[in-house]
Parts: sequence; structure tokens; C-alpha cells
Amino acid sequence: MKVFYTNLQFNGDSLVSHVKGLDMVITNDVWVSVAGLKFSGVRINRGNLGVVEEFNKMQFYKSCLKNPLSKVRNIFVGGLKLDERLIAFIVSWIITPRGSNHFTLPEEDLLLIYCIMKKVKINWFHTIKEHMQKSIRLCAFHYPYAILIYKFLHYFEVDIEEELPEIIKPSSEINRGSLSKRGLLKLVGDG
Repeated sequence: MKVFYTNLQFNGDSLVSHVKGLDMVITNDVWVSVAGLKFSGVRINRGNLGVVEEFNKMQFYKSCLKNPLSKVRNIFVGGLKLDERLIAFIVSWIITPRGSNHFTLPEEDLLLIYCIMKKVKINWFHTIKEHMQKSIRLCAFHYPYAILIYKFLHYFEVDIEEELPEIIKPSSEINRGSLSKRGLLKLVGDG
């Protein structure tokens, strides 16, 4: 995985990586073939947060709270209703994982939650590609998408037979403790 990211470069809408002597040019057609992602839908990133005109950050955040009448000083995950909290968890730990402060909701995450809940079509190709760029430049962003990268390597027939797996550190695992910190608890009688 690290070899893929170390050599990863961006050329317009394509990703280019050189792994084990093979040049991998990941074009829109490869994204469609490997991941089923098409280059369509709303592009969400820090530079264009106004792309969804009906999105009002504070109004939406208050509608997600268990107590919508509470005074809002900061945008935190803690007071969210269960569904919204689960979506926030998926966005910040799986879709766009970052290494710090999962308790605060950046505006991009809040907009992703809004689009998911309102069924606004998101350009996942752009979202994932941009996060991959951030993970190369910024140490606060994790190398995401292990299965997707594996599929790219398989698509380009890169030999990974003798590669050693990377051991997952306990701090990277999503376990019962990290779920309970977010207020997600198993109820008695739930299988």
C-alpha cells in the first residue's frame, strides 16, 4: 500500500502511480471498472462548500441534534441523534478518515452527512481522489481505501504475492471503546 501512495501523482483527473515496474494510470474508465464510481454528482471539498445551495450549516446541524433548541457553540458529534451520529462516524472514520479530532465536525463532513441524508448525488470519485491527495501531503490524514487500492493493483496485474501485510495498530481499530465514546451502545436483547 505504501508503495502505491509513495509514487501516487495526479495528472488532471487521472491518478498515476509506478509500482513494481508498472505504470498505473487510473483514468475515469478505470475508476468505473474497478470501483463502479462515475465522475458525476456534487463535488464536495473545502473550496466549494456552497455547491449545495439549500445547505445551511447551522440550521442543518441543529436539526440533527437530540435537542435542537440547545445553544450551539461548536459543531460536535456528541449531541447528534443516532442516525446522524452513525453517518458522521462512517464519514470521519471510513470515507474520509483523518488522524485527529473525530469529535468535531468539519463543514465538509457536515455537508457530506447532509447530502447522504437528503439523497443528493455525491461525486464519490472526486471525494475519494481528493482525500487520497490529502493523505499524501498531510500526516493528519490516513492512507485510506485498502480494498480499493488492492483492486487497482489487481486490475493492473501487479504481483503482490510476496508482500508483507501491514499490522494494524490497536489505536487504528474501531472497537467497542471507540463506539461507546460516540454514544453508540449495544442494548440488552439486541443480538
